Amino acid sequence: MPPRSSRAPKAPVVSALDAGLRLLARRAHSRVELRRKLARRGHGEEEIRGALARLAELGYVDDAAFAAGHVRRRSASRGPLALAAELAARGVDRRASSRALAGFDHAAQVASAARLAERLCGRSRPAGYGELLDSVGAKLLRRGFSPGVAREACWAVWAGREHRPTA
Repeated sequence: MPPRSSRAPKAPVVSALDAGLRLLARRAHSRVELRRKLARRGHGEEEIRGALARLAELGYVDDAAFAAGHVRRRSASRGPLALAAELAARGVDRRASSRALAGFDHAAQVASAARLAERLCGRSRPAGYGELLDSVGAKLLRRGFSPGVAREACWAVWAGREHRPTA
């Protein structure tokens, strides 16, 4: 039996355009993601370029819309630093990423981080604000929120729990 590496790569069964449409039917993709996946499936560069041009022409591939949707979906659990990193990993340029993140202003970040902090606290009752900030604040930082937003969110959770009656 010949070694696997000696086999010639199989030619794709469907066109790059069809493969791109199938990928986009599952979820939105950035232009770079789609290019990578089509190349992995064995499509040639010229065919990929033509398919991406046609998909963009049809309005199916739009990095700005992809970035805005990504931020909208993920902003409940990620801060702007993590979202920017995720978009960069998906090949979205900084300009489109910045425009998408512009709608995620400071007040929205604090509100999102406070909801997340409330979930991260669960039923536990930290001894003080400092303990809450150490445990939950650190988790918010790892999820891409700035230190200022993490402090404000933890303070909002702490203040809300202080005024809530205990059962």
